[in-house]
Amino acid sequence: MKRNSIIPYRADLKLKARELRNNSTLSEVLLWQEIKDKKLLGYQFHRQVPMLDYIVDFYCHELRLAIEVDGDSHDHKISYDIMRQKELEAYDVRFLRFDDIDVKKKIMYVLTEITLYIQDSKIKQ
Repeated sequence: MKRNSIIPYRADLKLKARELRNNSTLSEVLLWQEIKDKKLLGYQFHRQVPMLDYIVDFYCHELRLAIEVDGDSHDHKISYDIMRQKELEAYDVRFLRFDDIDVKKKIMYVLTEITLYIQDSKIKQ
C-alpha cells in the first residue's frame, strides 16, 4: 500500500466528521492550533478523518499516523478503542494517544512526543 493512499471509509461518516470538526473539544482545538498548516516538521495533518467504520481525531497521510485525544468519554470505551486501533493498524496506521488533560496542561510534552515519533519513524525509513 502506498504511503499516501486513502484508507476506505463509509460515505456516511463524512457528515459525522464535519459535525465533529464543528464541535471539537477544547483539547482538540488546542492541539489542532499547534499541528495544522504543516506547523509540525512540515507534515500536513487533518482532523476528524473517516477511516473504515471509524473517525480518528487527527491523521497525517504521509506518515500514516493517527493521533487520538482521549477524554472522559474514552473511559467507558477502552475495548472499543483497542478493537478500532487494531483494525486500522492492519492498514499500517500507527497511533499516538494522549490524555485530554495532558493536551490542556502539558501541550509542549505532547508536541515533543509527536516530534520524537516523527523523527524516529524517519530514521527507520
